[in-house]
Amino acid sequence: MIENTSITPVILCGGSGTRLWPLSRKSFPKQFVPIINQKSLFELTLNRVKKLSDQCVIVAAKNHRFIISDIIEKQGASGTLLLEPEAKNTAAAMALAAFHQSTKNPQELLLFCPADHHIPNEGLFCETIQKGVPAALKGEIVTFGVVPAFPSTAYGYIKQERTGHQTRATGESFKVEKFIEKPNQEKAEQLLLAGPVLWNAGIFLCTAKTLLNALKRHAPEIFGPCEKSMAACRHENQSNTLEFIYPDEAAFSKSVANSIDYAVLEQHKQVAVVPFEGQWSDVGSWNGVANLTEADDNLNRVEGKGIIYESKKTYVHAPHRPVVALGTEDLLIIDTADAVLVVNIDKAEKVKEVVALLEEAQYAQAVSHRKVHRPWGWYDSVEYGERFQVKRIGVKPGAALSLQKHRQRAEHWIVVKGTAEVRKGKETFLLSENQSTYIPTGEVHRLANPGKIEMELIEVQAGHYLGEDDIIRLKDTI
Repeated sequence: MIENTSITPVILCGGSGTRLWPLSRKSFPKQFVPIINQKSLFELTLNRVKKLSDQCVIVAAKNHRFIISDIIEKQGASGTLLLEPEAKNTAAAMALAAFHQSTKNPQELLLFCPADHHIPNEGLFCETIQKGVPAALKGEIVTFGVVPAFPSTAYGYIKQERTGHQTRATGESFKVEKFIEKPNQEKAEQLLLAGPVLWNAGIFLCTAKTLLNALKRHAPEIFGPCEKSMAACRHENQSNTLEFIYPDEAAFSKSVANSIDYAVLEQHKQVAVVPFEGQWSDVGSWNGVANLTEADDNLNRVEGKGIIYESKKTYVHAPHRPVVALGTEDLLIIDTADAVLVVNIDKAEKVKEVVALLEEAQYAQAVSHRKVHRPWGWYDSVEYGERFQVKRIGVKPGAALSLQKHRQRAEHWIVVKGTAEVRKGKETFLLSENQSTYIPTGEVHRLANPGKIEMELIEVQAGHYLGEDDIIRLKDTI
């Protein structure tokens, strides 16, 4: 390890994770879903990089900013949240972070990590990152390749030169000979036999200056718009430990969408790779999720309340209710509150295609969960039918919904936890647990939580139209 070398982790939090539908959806993608021991991959990534630095930069979609800030607050972490106006792939996301950090110290090392990887051995991960420091300080872009456990067709590969070079203070890095696209099964087997190859993990270490120079040379169509976007960015301090940065939307929209691999690495000459020999998964499909759970003698795996009987090679994910698999084989069964997926293990990679069909058919479940996160908390659409809808609503301490009214529905509120402050017309009053109130159609109202714990209530809506667009906001809280 090189002493006193500062590394700032940059967590890349984009991606919709549609291959893990119905658990992962665009409004709440896989990096935020509690998948492993009730923790999300984003939480586990935060824990992992905290061993390198107390400060981090997170690049994410602005629609996910309050989900991320809640997780950061609960973990006691701090840092900067760079909010992309739209998804432009990894090259633009990394460019935004590099421009931001270059204003502080262009020679500082940045470690770019996807938010949705599972790496259980945090100590080995940090040791491996340190092995890339000397090459990164010399101006190379260092990538980290996973030593293959089997001939996978799900990952791209990195072919390294057979001779590594000793760095001044730590192990070996290797010159990258070439990057290889995801192969078919036969090609994957040939790659492992020929060697030396590594799985491309999409983790990079370099200085801000090195990355920006490479982008300027190889991808000016990304460099220029991102530079202008960050020059005109807007800052918003959420707390003493968290800052939101909004790049300029008009400038950013002109950036080309491309991965860092295509935009830079396949053309750049100064790229080194450090092998990582620990367990790693990008949790890119339901087969990947299933493999995180211990199997029984018949290679069955269960998460939650699943029951498997006289079956083989079956995975059941059932967090909410009993799900029984009887006499099944080679199946993945995923149950959520409002959708169920049953898929043969050989077709797991095609889930993304099914989600596209659901979107085309305008199923809400393709995009959002029954439980929806909001800046003030969340709501869960428990039940609905003709002329009624029941919601469970949670409001964070000190938070409030907008001042609003509805043209076509009335609402009944029953507090089940905490204390609610209710404004109804010209009066304002408090409701405690087991107390209720009625909001007539057209009445101006607002709900707030003046307490120190989360407040929950049951809302019963009644009317001939109950859509979310039947809200006239008179004064918003954000």
